[in-house]
Amino acid sequence: MAEIVLNVEVRERTGTGGARVTRREGMVPGVLYGGDKDPVSIAVKANEFRKALYTGKLLGHLVTLKYGKETQPVIAKAVDMHPVTDQPVHFDLYRVDVHQQIKINVPVHFNHQDEAPGIKRGGTLNVVLHDVPVSCTADHIPEDLVVDLTGLDIGATIRVADLKLPANVEFAIDGETVVATIAGAMTEVVEEPAEGEAAAEAGVEPAEETSSEGGEE
Repeated sequence: MAEIVLNVEVRERTGTGGARVTRREGMVPGVLYGGDKDPVSIAVKANEFRKALYTGKLLGHLVTLKYGKETQPVIAKAVDMHPVTDQPVHFDLYRVDVHQQIKINVPVHFNHQDEAPGIKRGGTLNVVLHDVPVSCTADHIPEDLVVDLTGLDIGATIRVADLKLPANVEFAIDGETVVATIAGAMTEVVEEPAEGEAAAEAGVEPAEETSSEGGEE
């Protein structure tokens, strides 16, 4: 079952004004939606929400929502952060059944970069996908998908099909989709100097042009 429990309150005031009032009261406003029920405006104490968020196991994971004595499993689908303070200002939760099949994005992490010959030789890891969509039941969402870069050289391509999945989890994207590559270091382009410039650099005076017409006037 989910490790994180969010104690929520139902918000009476909705909209932008209601959200501002909620934040002034030291809470983070959010919305619970999904299933066959109407959306519900909710809120969580700001310190409790930040604590849950900074565990790294809130967004995109199964969470237990608690309202009074009632509990239900939910997925944290989105968290909006303030652009200046970087504090959570709004969140969305989605109702699920723990055995319900869902599609969700799982983050990709890259390990052992120091063991990749291509990176040691000056190559660059170019990440195309920072997360990959998978299909699984709500109680089997992977924490992350790990790519082992050991032994990979310049020119290597990591595709979705190269990632290892836990049991009962499937990719919800084409297996040939590129996740990352190891590209070679940029080489400096040196322009060839013009004939006169090359001669000047070598300390040689360029030859004078001779007239094709003989004799003096």
